[in-house]
Amino acid sequence: MALDYRKCAEEIFSHLGGKENIISAAHCATRLRLVIADNSKVDTKALEDVEGVKGLFDSNGQLQLIIGTGTVNKVYDEFLAVTGLTAASKADVKAAAASRMPLWKKILKTPGDVFVPILPAIVASGLMMGIVEAIPKFWPAFGQSDWFSFLDLVANTAFVMLPVLVAISSARVFGGNIFLGGVIGFLMIHPALLNAWNVGSADAINSFFRVSDGVIKTWHLFFFNVQQVGYQGHVIPVILAVLLMCTVEKWLHKHVPEMIDLFVTPLVTVLVTAFITFTVIGPIFSVFENWVLAGAKWLITVGYGVGAAIMGAIYPFTVVMGLHHMYNVIEAGMLSVEGGVNTWMPIATAANIAQFGACLAVALKCKNQKTKSVALPSSLSASLGITEPAIFGINFRFMKPFIGGMIGGAIGALFASWMKSADGLHPFGATVYGVTGIPGIPAINNLGMYLVLMLVSAGIAFVITWVIWKEDEPVKKEEKIVAPTTSVIRCSAGEVLQPVAGKVISREEIPDETFAAGILGDGVGIVPTEEVVVAPFDGVVTSVFDTKHAITLECGGMELLIHVGVDTVKMNGDGFNSFVEDNQEVKAGQKLLSFNRDKIKKAGYSDVVVVMLTNADELENLECGAK
Repeated sequence: MALDYRKCAEEIFSHLGGKENIISAAHCATRLRLVIADNSKVDTKALEDVEGVKGLFDSNGQLQLIIGTGTVNKVYDEFLAVTGLTAASKADVKAAAASRMPLWKKILKTPGDVFVPILPAIVASGLMMGIVEAIPKFWPAFGQSDWFSFLDLVANTAFVMLPVLVAISSARVFGGNIFLGGVIGFLMIHPALLNAWNVGSADAINSFFRVSDGVIKTWHLFFFNVQQVGYQGHVIPVILAVLLMCTVEKWLHKHVPEMIDLFVTPLVTVLVTAFITFTVIGPIFSVFENWVLAGAKWLITVGYGVGAAIMGAIYPFTVVMGLHHMYNVIEAGMLSVEGGVNTWMPIATAANIAQFGACLAVALKCKNQKTKSVALPSSLSASLGITEPAIFGINFRFMKPFIGGMIGGAIGALFASWMKSADGLHPFGATVYGVTGIPGIPAINNLGMYLVLMLVSAGIAFVITWVIWKEDEPVKKEEKIVAPTTSVIRCSAGEVLQPVAGKVISREEIPDETFAAGILGDGVGIVPTEEVVVAPFDGVVTSVFDTKHAITLECGGMELLIHVGVDTVKMNGDGFNSFVEDNQEVKAGQKLLSFNRDKIKKAGYSDVVVVMLTNADELENLECGAK
């Protein structure tokens, strides 16, 4: 059955806390992206139950509802029509969300914004490098061939030119000219500079500069002494250099006359940025980046792997916060040194593959088809290193699977910290970065241990999740009760609608002498065909009997008694349920009571429902009977 796009949009809107709580709305290929003013006003549980919504998560200030390709755009159009909002681009939504983020989170979010667009290049190159470097291990002659040389060139280009990619992406993030950003990136790895990977090699220094003392050449610029070394493998100095470039460029655009802006602004921007980069930013933050790298290496080896276990456990939290891409900086630093090994990759794999195991457990254990349809493909995605669908759609949503994944990730990371490469001469890790899970197989330096790592991480997470997670019993959606439009009592104070479906009989036909004689008031009886009593008007519940077989209500001076059955008080509530309480306001058609007709009859009582105005003597123009 086709989805009712209008209904889906209306239900989504009804759970967002009103139009004033929606700052912006846009959509991508699969998700409706909303920026909400106050998340506490959003009924997330109800949103998850909306037909058409396959999952939701809150990330980087955005409430994102997963709807699906080919459907989200139609729901979005209806959402705009329902809310009266104007269309916004993804960039507008991101800007609105970012403006609401605290400063510390904006700072930590920046590496992710920079790296996400260039990840395809990094991942593609990383996979190719893993494959190209693995072939000679099985076919040594290939390592001496032209094909190896050619493929190696293609594979490592993205890593050799990484500062350029980072610079261009940073310029886009900071709102500068991306081509000037590219110039800054190229400047930092210019061939006239000593390659940063060769800084420790005197032979390389002597060969490069044609000197014999193994000393790196230095520029003397004012009172700065700047070594002529490039920034291959560095990320933080590049990002900060481009941030400076964008700041200078924007300032110049505002202050330089338009007639000379075209050549003055780019010239001054590049010159100022280059000078400050090589004299201040580069030297200072290269040291800082080395500290971060050293700290990361220390953390994942401290305490016989305890630090690695901690990172394996908390890694998914950084995914939830959208900060996990900052690890690319650490991984790049690990590979920037000669013979470097990315020891962070096995830890990330342990964390990611554990989330796969937890999500797979949910997929296999749950009976809810909507949950299963989200969990199964999400788990497969997580096995490939893309964990967001599994975390946001299933694990973090149900929390216990998320915890199971954390435990599996911690144990897997601990295991990884104890392992060595296949030859036993290097740490256990990868020769590339940007990949985890199954795609990381070609890049790992110990395939057997890597497969064991994935099995341990996923297996532990799967078992723990299977044991501790229990699917909630499906909540039966109560059938909407529509109050009959038939009027059974009318007077000067208003009218009483028929509160239960069935045949209306006169008061005198009620099989009870007290009711039939009108001692308790005037009204009608109803031989019920249904088992639900609804409010006959907009009013207030004045009393719900302890045995739940009767209720009194008040509206506009009318005092009404609804009594289910005759002598049913003797059943002590067996077969009766109440859905309201004393002093509660109710609307016409709202569910009040339910009763079991079979139990009433088996107990030997009449199931006639008495509807009676107990203050009939005070009301004028009283008329009883169906009309």
